[in-house]
Amino acid sequence: MTRACILGCSGPELTPAERAFFEDAKPWGFVLFKRNVESPDQVRALTAALRATVGRDDAPVVIDQEGGRVQRMGPPHWPKYPTGRAYGEAGQGDPLLQRELTRIGARLMAEDLRRVGINCDAVPVLDVAQPGAHDVIGDRAYGAEPEIVARLGRAAAEGLMAGGVLPIIKHIPGHGRAMADSHLNLPVVEADRATLEAVDFRPFRANSDMPLGMTAHVVYTAIDPKHPGTQSKKVIRLIREEIGFDGLLMTDDVSMKALSGSFAERSERAIEAGCDIVLHCNGDPKEMEGVVEGCGKLKGHAERRAEAALARLPRDPEPFDEAATRARFEAVFGR
Repeated sequence: MTRACILGCSGPELTPAERAFFEDAKPWGFVLFKRNVESPDQVRALTAALRATVGRDDAPVVIDQEGGRVQRMGPPHWPKYPTGRAYGEAGQGDPLLQRELTRIGARLMAEDLRRVGINCDAVPVLDVAQPGAHDVIGDRAYGAEPEIVARLGRAAAEGLMAGGVLPIIKHIPGHGRAMADSHLNLPVVEADRATLEAVDFRPFRANSDMPLGMTAHVVYTAIDPKHPGTQSKKVIRLIREEIGFDGLLMTDDVSMKALSGSFAERSERAIEAGCDIVLHCNGDPKEMEGVVEGCGKLKGHAERRAEAALARLPRDPEPFDEAATRARFEAVFGR
């Protein structure tokens, strides 16, 4: 029985207790952070060990590899990649060149990830940057115009999929105008519905065909003034019906302080609201026990979406000249 969750582990290799827990819990997938990353050989061994606990060679292994300040794999073993904003400012304002560079960056990143057994990246960030908002998004966004964010977000997603890595669009339906960091507090967005539809939702509508999406722990008073998006039936209905996203919808990390209650309660509320998968990142065993209790079995529409997402992975990555591509990329951004 596969459970509707993605879980993390504590270090660069599995402990015996973690191995036993995952073998029993059978999460759909796993997530890696910097604490889990030391070298290519070590990460490759860890991803293989994680998949062995659930007996599925295609079990998702997720990482946040955006570039800039959110990059879990970096020097000396992997290149430093630019921020989302850097792509939006590159190419001297030429939209076709910006799109090409964004796709190249994602294709190179996918090559790094696939080689160590990682098949899902929490990219692209489709939040539209807003002046005066909290910097938790900031330069992670491709820009302050929804058209630029939509265009470059699709380019990044296409580059990842060409390299055999599934993109995760985030933070749906939009985190860009939040005035608080949802890692620490619950943001409340008071923009009216027309503004949200014209700006925040547009990049997500333009990329609604992507296989995986991640919710925002944000209250949108124009939609549901009582519940954060992750736990709001009204917000999830909007994501499905108005934004048109029918991919697998996972929560942002339920250990973030924007949410309250026990971990079983946090997980149960998210699933009841319409999320397909609960994401828990910090590897705390007691918290994970609560997540497993609250998320339940992966079944029904959620199971269908999970299967459809994994079916989007190509059997072989798109052929490319890696050395020439990296040289072109570094000529623009450096290393």
